[in-house]
Amino acid sequence: MSETNSEHHRVVIIGAGGGGICMGVKLKEAGIDDFVMLDKAGGVGGTWYHNTYPGAECDVQSHLYSFSFEPKLDWSRPFAGQAEILAYMNHCVDKYGLRPHLRLNTAVKSAAWDDAAGRWHVTTADGTELSADAVVSAIGMFNNIVWPQIPGIADFAGTYFHSARWNHDYDLTGKRVGVVGIAASAVQFVPEIVDKVAHVTLYQRTANWVVPKPNEPYTQAQLDYFRSHPEAVAASREEIYQTWNTLCTFNDQDVLAEIERQGLERIAEVADPETRRKLTPTHPFGCKRPLFSDNYYWIFNRDNVDLVTTDIDHIGPHGAVTVDGECREVDCLIYSTGFETTTYLTAIEVTGRDGRSLREAWDDGAQAYLGITTAGFPNLFMLYGPNTNQGCILFMIERQVEYVVRQLERMAQEKLAWIDVKPDVQTRFNDDLQAALKAVDVWQASCGNDFYYRSKSGRMVTQWPHSMDAFTDATTRPDADAYEVARRASGG
Repeated sequence: MSETNSEHHRVVIIGAGGGGICMGVKLKEAGIDDFVMLDKAGGVGGTWYHNTYPGAECDVQSHLYSFSFEPKLDWSRPFAGQAEILAYMNHCVDKYGLRPHLRLNTAVKSAAWDDAAGRWHVTTADGTELSADAVVSAIGMFNNIVWPQIPGIADFAGTYFHSARWNHDYDLTGKRVGVVGIAASAVQFVPEIVDKVAHVTLYQRTANWVVPKPNEPYTQAQLDYFRSHPEAVAASREEIYQTWNTLCTFNDQDVLAEIERQGLERIAEVADPETRRKLTPTHPFGCKRPLFSDNYYWIFNRDNVDLVTTDIDHIGPHGAVTVDGECREVDCLIYSTGFETTTYLTAIEVTGRDGRSLREAWDDGAQAYLGITTAGFPNLFMLYGPNTNQGCILFMIERQVEYVVRQLERMAQEKLAWIDVKPDVQTRFNDDLQAALKAVDVWQASCGNDFYYRSKSGRMVTQWPHSMDAFTDATTRPDADAYEVARRASGG
């Protein structure tokens, strides 16, 4: 690749969601201003830019789901909605001067390591070429949407779309709607549309735990208090942190039992006993991705809601046809079938040392040292990478960003051309990690399709099995000897 035909930067960030924004802020804080942020979307915010379905909101309270360096004192309710979170992300971009670094509507096609030059070459979908000393992937887990492997999706004569790419031009008023998949988005959007549609049919493969989520808007008095008492928001943040710090290790049996009790209490509000039975999970809480809502179960007491648990055979012109041959006719089908959560950076073509592809390196499932860097791919760092999903992801991302900045500062101080985690270090880290994951009982239970957690090989590649405190310890301890390094040529 010709060096004269590509622009060079110290850092290229792929993605302008929460991870990319945090990375940009902390690079500038460290005095590193030579970076660009590439994103295929038309705006910043990542998942909060794309997921605009009715009722979209966070499952972590916003006093914690926000950057520690930029607290917002007046979140309108405990668990903020998509529009408010997106506005916060844009606020951070503007306040910290990231707009000049942004290149939106710029999808990355590939990233290739140049052994001879000791740098990365990044190619965008329009053919633009950039080189960089380091690449930071901030594309996270929720990059590619999943369409179910059901024959005939394109044969449907009505309107259909994925919940992650909501069709706001289609008016659901008075329509018969089918919802395929009762995932996190369906639990949020179905209660929002049920009053306007003529009828909604929900197709459920496996019952999920949907546990309480009190989310009454803050009163004006509460908001006034928070604005004038920042320490109260800080105290709330710490209290929320301590709850999530232990909850998502799924090891406290008393806590898990109480959550299940509350979930069953909500299911008991469903009047029809057969519907209650179908909605009651047979697996322990945490076996699949936990869902949170105070607005879900009540919909099943309405006359215009049906729950179908018979498997879908195919999609016909008029709706989903179940294996018993029945077709419930609808005007619109909405697929709430989630994302390829185990793909990570292999969503694009990445080639490391000696021409080895990341897909080859991850043939057994995505894996990385600290979830941040992978052997054979020098100066490549990941945010929300393999096995970093725990508690509040923005907290986890801040720890990862701090780690990456320290590595970049080390490279500058020691005049290193590149650093690459040693294969044996990565192997030991991941062997210990997988052993810890296997010790979490709820993740070993049978709960149907658990593709959210596991790669095709069965390897669990999403979850961090320890506390957020433990992740902080892991990413702050000195580990210079974990890396193979190469010094820059004299004068380089």
